[in-house]
Amino acid sequence: MTPADITIVIPTLNEETSLARSVRSALCAGATDIIVSDGGSHDRTFEVAAESGASKVVRSLPGRGIQMNSGAQLAERDFILFLHADNELAAGALEQICDHEDASWGAFRQHIDSHRQMYRLIEWGNAWRVRWRKMPFGDQAIFVRSSLFRKLGGFAEIPLMEDVELSQRLRKLTKPVLLNGPITIDARRWEKQGILRQTLRNWSIQFSYLLGVSPERLARKYYGS
Repeated sequence: MTPADITIVIPTLNEETSLARSVRSALCAGATDIIVSDGGSHDRTFEVAAESGASKVVRSLPGRGIQMNSGAQLAERDFILFLHADNELAAGALEQICDHEDASWGAFRQHIDSHRQMYRLIEWGNAWRVRWRKMPFGDQAIFVRSSLFRKLGGFAEIPLMEDVELSQRLRKLTKPVLLNGPITIDARRWEKQGILRQTLRNWSIQFSYLLGVSPERLARKYYGS
């Protein structure tokens, strides 16, 4: 198995400023099948995807789960890795998957792109969540064997928490592998809201979902609509 045996799917919505870095990171990691699934951007995201080297650029109905499923339908490799448009793969990330090709699914450690020490605690906590709760989130670049992903029916097409819902189903079958990566993450959402406020907001939504609050209601809270 080589990095060429892994399809990268990137869902986008108005990501013209960050997408090129994400696609280039996948190319530098050795990916040859990169699918950008756009949910109706009003900026140059679609053009940037093509210009930056994506193999395929598809138009999808909006919604991250819907978009990732649309992209995954075109995946032609043994594994699918779902990469957020503001995240970047380390150069050796795909090789790490190849070194664990017996694994069914997994995710990566993170590096939040800031020198502030508080982010190191967040990175540690997110790695702990994968190791002990068997629960990767989407911004850890979940990867899964294509046959297993299709057997499970892909992501639930819900407006929020599609990554958590998929991880819940996958961990019932087998535990995820946590690879060193790292996945580099833009710190913009924490910087915009404040680290503590954004972290508490994330925890609140996670706990509400586990308590049975609907994804539709959580989406309205998260996106403010």
